[in-house]
Amino acid sequence: MPSLAPPKTISPVFLVLSTFYVTCLLLSNLVASKVIFLGGLTLDAAVILFPLTYILGDLFTEVYGFRRTKYVIWLGFSCNFLAAIVYRLTIALPYPEYWTNQTAFETVLGITPRIFLASLIGYLFGEFSNSFVLSKLKIATEGRKLWLRTILSTIVGEALDTILFVLISFTGLLPPRVLWIMMLCQYVFKVAYEVLFTPLTYWCIAKVKKMEGLDVYDYQESYRVL
Repeated sequence: MPSLAPPKTISPVFLVLSTFYVTCLLLSNLVASKVIFLGGLTLDAAVILFPLTYILGDLFTEVYGFRRTKYVIWLGFSCNFLAAIVYRLTIALPYPEYWTNQTAFETVLGITPRIFLASLIGYLFGEFSNSFVLSKLKIATEGRKLWLRTILSTIVGEALDTILFVLISFTGLLPPRVLWIMMLCQYVFKVAYEVLFTPLTYWCIAKVKKMEGLDVYDYQESYRVL
């Protein structure tokens, strides 16, 4: 029988998955300064890891429901915010003359306030919309066609995340044509990533549902993000 409400206690499985989710998010922001070239597309290295947060977001919503998922999303937001503050603080701290790696340190960990803001806004809108769409579609499809629900929710979530991040970060700095190409390349790659990993998503969700004995349907959910 489907569960009508998320669990009231935190299980070891949920704790491990939440930790992995936050780790993926923090590492994505850490490696984002590296530019890579894949399949004819110029992308930042974060695209390799960041889509995993959407796959995990699908898992959280599908198994535990929207209410429990929103706490994981806010946890990721808080940890990302703290990490960025610590990066800026350590960069600003004075250093001795024999320390010759300051420039490299700033290149890897430095982040402008504008990009930092864009990252946080894109993340919140993207993750919450992904969870909301998946939750609603689960009810509408009566729990069937998981592949359709995960892909459609990713299409919406990644679209908001990518558009908001690129527009807030680079509007006025890059020509409009370059902005749209940048958004399109990142968006297509992220959605293709989700589609490619659909079999793994299926397996992970089925495994966690069995381990937790849960399959939450958000029939009475108000979908408040706070």
